[in-house]
Amino acid sequence: MTRLTSAILFSLFLACSAAAQTDDAAYCKKLGDYATRYLGDAGGNGGTRPDFDILEGIAKCNKGDTAGGIAILEKKIRSKGFTPPSR
Repeated sequence: MTRLTSAILFSLFLACSAAAQTDDAAYCKKLGDYATRYLGDAGGNGGTRPDFDILEGIAKCNKGDTAGGIAILEKKIRSKGFTPPSR
């Protein structure tokens, strides 16, 4: 393989990796919003607020640990009898 071919393949790999991270971050946010909306505790202003598990999952998502955040949020959603939203 020539250097040019290697560079092109490496660039494609990086692009695919970045796209997957963006998709995971978007899905993580979607799960956090879903969990807060449907599983949150009643707030004083008529809305809902997330419990500690949901907050932990959202915090992991915000710190870049999307795999950890997604796992926590999906588990919480399933434990309450809901189906997580699709990616």
